Amino acid sequence: MSIKTVAIIGCGIGRSHIVEGYLPHPEKFNVVALCDLNEERLKEVGDEFGIEKRTTSFADVLADESIDIVDICTPPGIHLEQVLAALASGKHVICEKPLTGSLAGVDQIMEAEKAAKGVLMPIFQYRYGDGVEKAKRIIEAGIAGKAYMGSVETFWLRTSEYYSVPWRGKWATELGGVLVTHALHLHDMLLHLMGPASRVFGRVATRVNDIEVEDCASASLLMESGAFASLSCTLGSQEQISRLRLHFENVTFESNHEPYSPGKDPWKIIAANDDVQAKIDAVIGDWQPVAPRFTTQMEHFHAYLSGKGPLPVTTRDARRALELVTAIYQSSDSGSEVVLPVGPDSPKYADWRARTK
Repeated sequence: MSIKTVAIIGCGIGRSHIVEGYLPHPEKFNVVALCDLNEERLKEVGDEFGIEKRTTSFADVLADESIDIVDICTPPGIHLEQVLAALASGKHVICEKPLTGSLAGVDQIMEAEKAAKGVLMPIFQYRYGDGVEKAKRIIEAGIAGKAYMGSVETFWLRTSEYYSVPWRGKWATELGGVLVTHALHLHDMLLHLMGPASRVFGRVATRVNDIEVEDCASASLLMESGAFASLSCTLGSQEQISRLRLHFENVTFESNHEPYSPGKDPWKIIAANDDVQAKIDAVIGDWQPVAPRFTTQMEHFHAYLSGKGPLPVTTRDARRALELVTAIYQSSDSGSEVVLPVGPDSPKYADWRARTK
């Protein structure tokens, strides 16, 4: 099993990738380089973890043949150009959410992947943890049965201090608000567990902060399975919670309420009867605990690179989550339901930031 060398691009959330994603796996990864335009932060993080290679030049990182993986943790507005450049350089690429700011951009990345030597893994770390992974195993085993209804609540708090960072709260650089930067994780979890949506009606508004992008949103979904789902998001909740509650024919699942680790136990797994409970026990009775968030996603990525498992998150997964964002924005602008899939005929396909009112 070979150790993969990593360069972190952007030392803000990039520091969390180091702490949670790479340090727990010293036999799998070695962070050898840091890149950040903020030289003070570059020095601080470099000194903290003893990383000697430090640069403000992304091009220098791409030219370094000793680096296997480029981990992009920069502001969303530059993800597209950096992902494309990193793929063209022959590196493996990890990219924080949102992957980019339009479905056209995602499709451009998917086209670039076809000719790339390396592979791209988008970040959706909330998929990992004992609770969500047990639910996934039970659903995939066919025990849960028909999907009825799901509700997803992203009730977080972001004040003016949060938006004092220059790139936040602006369409040009953050690409969107609560739907893109905060609730995207929970909405991906819904799609991960209940499958894709087929119809979307949504509303967005800016009610909490003096910013360009939305900080409140709600949506009603018809899933391909025939189930309904409701999404509620705000950045003005005085108690921060993330919650999924999913109702199936034989099982109801409810996540823990931790805002930034909803995939961890304890989850409520409520069986319809003793027979269903016995089937659940048979499927998860030998459960081996898994680490949440980046720790497990990066572990699975190394397994994939070593030929020992599937790519844990794909560009297609990212596209599905961003298609939902696009549909909610389009519905909010038009006042009409949007039928999925969303393609080039959509007024939001090329850029969901184009406001029609």
